[in-house]
Amino acid sequence: MDVEVPTRTIVEALVGLDGTVDAGELYEVAAELGMSDQQVRLCVKRLVGEGKFTVEGRGRRAVLRMTPHALRAVEPDVEFLEFMYRQDAGQVTWDGKWHLVAFAVPESQRHARDALRDAIVRLGGAALHGGLYVSPHEWEDLVEGEAAQLGVLPAVTFLSSADLRVGAEVSAARLAARLWPLDEIAARHERLAEVARVRLRRLREGASRVDLLRIAVEVAAEFTRAVEPDPLLPPALLPQPWVGAHARALVASCWAELAARSDRLPALFTVYGETVVP
Repeated sequence: MDVEVPTRTIVEALVGLDGTVDAGELYEVAAELGMSDQQVRLCVKRLVGEGKFTVEGRGRRAVLRMTPHALRAVEPDVEFLEFMYRQDAGQVTWDGKWHLVAFAVPESQRHARDALRDAIVRLGGAALHGGLYVSPHEWEDLVEGEAAQLGVLPAVTFLSSADLRVGAEVSAARLAARLWPLDEIAARHERLAEVARVRLRRLREGASRVDLLRIAVEVAAEFTRAVEPDPLLPPALLPQPWVGAHARALVASCWAELAARSDRLPALFTVYGETVVP
């Protein structure tokens, strides 16, 4: 199964612990993924123009150096990864409490209102009504931080309740199925599971360093595609067995195999390997 990987994702994924990318290795991995040298050159030029990288040298002998600000922006969220896998392993249980956020930001601050809504959805919130969102997780600090940064915190209300009813529906699991697109979330993880299963088999058969990097980039790209829109609902709210937990376990096995076969992984995969334990 092929994985669509944007050129910029390859560049960012190959950043080492010292913040650099070996251009020769970048071109090799990109070629393995079906990309031309011209595509890579144009991408690097854009990244340099955006202030995310500087370049030392020319062509395949060059070294790309990520700027400190850009490096912080692409660092994996270790707490998020740890929470995800602890919940999958049954080490985090839901207390049955729903956490709600309501906001009434005036039209004069429309940009901030839209940005807050986007942030709430990105954090896994589901809309109950206009301006009212819910999550099963304790997300108050995260939402408060976003609202404060946007300058609209006084317009935000926080509350929690163990008693949530939408219409006549009171079942927590059925409410979750109604509020979040579980079929779409499951479909993305089914694809992730298949990608990880195929790459895990290839890893166990043996691979060159360039092959290892290609596999790592493909798995990381598909993992991001599946996980970023996932609200990470507690198992009590999901159909069981849940394909998301299965897919992420396969990804963890891939990280373990990669770590066992390379002592010089890029920073992104080093963090994954140290954080995620099969």
